[in-house]
Amino acid sequence: MPLEYRFPESVREVFIRREGESVVLTPRPTDWSNFLASGLKASDDFMADRERMSIQERTF
Repeated sequence: MPLEYRFPESVREVFIRREGESVVLTPRPTDWSNFLASGLKASDDFMADRERMSIQERTF
């Protein structure tokens, strides 16, 4: 990878995702406290249209 695109030495892991024909690498946070402190929450209608699954009978 060209030097100008390399992550700093402190980045030990990355997330990899595909966007169209591109592959995107983003650093994996080592500390999630900023994200958790942001207060992001799902909208009130999140999963409102999901199908209710029936209870599965199982034998062990």
